[in-house]
Amino acid sequence: MSPPSPNILLIIADDLGFSDLGCFGSEIKTPNLDRLAAKQGSVRLTQFHTASACSPTRSMLLSGTDHHLAGLGQMAEVMQRESIYDDEEGKRKPGYEGVLNDRVAAMPELLADTHHTWIAGKWHLGLTPETSPHARSFHRSYTLLPGAGNHYNYTPPPPPPRPDGSPGFQFIPPLYMEDDKVLDPEKDLPKPFYSSDVFVDQWLRFYHELREPTHPHHHRPWCSLLTFTAPHWPLQADPADVEVYKGKYDAGPLALREARLQGLYETGLIPESHLTSARDVRFQFADRELEQWSDLTPSERALSARSMETYAAMVTRMDTAIGRVLDQLERDGVLENTLVFFAADNGAEGALLEAMPLSGGNFEKYIRENYDNSLENVGRANSFVWYGPLWAQAATAPAAQYKAWITEGGIRCPAILHYPPLLSSRAPFDPHPAASSSSSSPPPNESKNGKVCHALMTVMDLLPTILDLSSLPHPYPHTFRSRPILPLRGLSLVPLLRGDTQSEIHDAESEAIGWELFGQQAVRRGRWKAVFVPRPAGLERWQLFDLEGDPGEGCDLAEREPEVLKRLIEDWTVYESEVGVILPRPGTDDLKNGYGPR
Repeated sequence: MSPPSPNILLIIADDLGFSDLGCFGSEIKTPNLDRLAAKQGSVRLTQFHTASACSPTRSMLLSGTDHHLAGLGQMAEVMQRESIYDDEEGKRKPGYEGVLNDRVAAMPELLADTHHTWIAGKWHLGLTPETSPHARSFHRSYTLLPGAGNHYNYTPPPPPPRPDGSPGFQFIPPLYMEDDKVLDPEKDLPKPFYSSDVFVDQWLRFYHELREPTHPHHHRPWCSLLTFTAPHWPLQADPADVEVYKGKYDAGPLALREARLQGLYETGLIPESHLTSARDVRFQFADRELEQWSDLTPSERALSARSMETYAAMVTRMDTAIGRVLDQLERDGVLENTLVFFAADNGAEGALLEAMPLSGGNFEKYIRENYDNSLENVGRANSFVWYGPLWAQAATAPAAQYKAWITEGGIRCPAILHYPPLLSSRAPFDPHPAASSSSSSPPPNESKNGKVCHALMTVMDLLPTILDLSSLPHPYPHTFRSRPILPLRGLSLVPLLRGDTQSEIHDAESEAIGWELFGQQAVRRGRWKAVFVPRPAGLERWQLFDLEGDPGEGCDLAEREPEVLKRLIEDWTVYESEVGVILPRPGTDDLKNGYGPR
């Protein structure tokens, strides 16, 4: 007799760095996620990879295929200013619709007849009722449609109109929907409002509805998404939460990166050799200088440290909200038959990715005129701060760079998987990575932090895994709901996690994995990764890195291993053709104006 299909809970943090959780070596307090990671039947994943920005990742999560196929080949915020993504009739080219398209069968559609599905939190896959979660068959939904929003639902007074009479620039509008209803942000949203708390309130509301014996789906397994907007800018948190971290970051971001590397080692996530190999990689890909901590005035350092304190408080508040969900599932005896998967959607954010294309370069002026970013006010509803590239690169340790970059700092994310019926003692879990030299020693505190898996995984693998555990086939090559659909590109993780195989799902001999966004390109096969970052952000040539010993991508081996690089470039060509990559026009810098180092 086959075991019952598990419940599914996918929790996505927004712009969280690889080392931002306690169980990933951080000083930030995350006791609930730490507790989840340490449970029997849980594992921390050190090689979970996403796209380098949020909406492409979310399209891959829900479709099980590449974002260039699923509709987010480029972020919608960028495509609106570029005609290269349009066909001769002015319509968006396939894969570049800017929404989760109909060429894919989305997760809630595939589970609509067997599970009860709901989502609470950020959507970022369409801004209209026709492209909303409800339209993609979520049974219940409560979502912020755009890519960001004020965490307190604060909106400054509208600016005066432009000289031509058109509305003046405003920040991304607070577009919320519940099911098929567009919500009025002034009348329909809860008061007081804080994003992490409200999203969990709504998640629990939908959960309790399903628990009622009279609910038509009461006896079904369920699949739900809890998609936070924390800790995405604007960095905002309760002053009492911020106070916990007062003074914690006064030594600056480079000292924090050093501490994070040590924490990653002590929690069993990197070998001792990475403490040195990942230390000095911050400027490897940029020809633009970053302002150093020592160059800042005391008041500038105080403001920067306060921004980081606020960021940390947001992460802790999100963890507290997650704890409410986990506690409820434990009280109801549901947790042990629930696959809980926690991850970030991309690397930590060092710039203002979604805002810059919308503002015509006037965003910082808009902030100065409409928000109070004095030291005493940072983190409150009427403040608007972000923490910059150096703090972000502390958060992405041991990697280089951050969100929007195709380096590991942009695409390697913290992840935790919990599902006791699946995780086997026969699975290839190590307490620490294989040491790159005989002198490396295991970390001192590996046992209390739980199991670790160092196998390469992608966000595309989650949907195939869920279908596998639910004994549901993917409908390709048949039509689905009277439309042709694309196949899955992700692979089920079940054989690996159950211990049926000791080899990795994505090993050196399997199909290579490709990435592209903002013109940055990468392809990986096993331990080897080739990277192409165009000017002015990068060197505009292919580089080669051995990630097993060089997670910070600091030692280019292109000249030493030409045959390895040649094969990877051939792999890239295949990937580019299969998914239909449209590269930006030569000379276009989609990482300018705050996207990349400055």
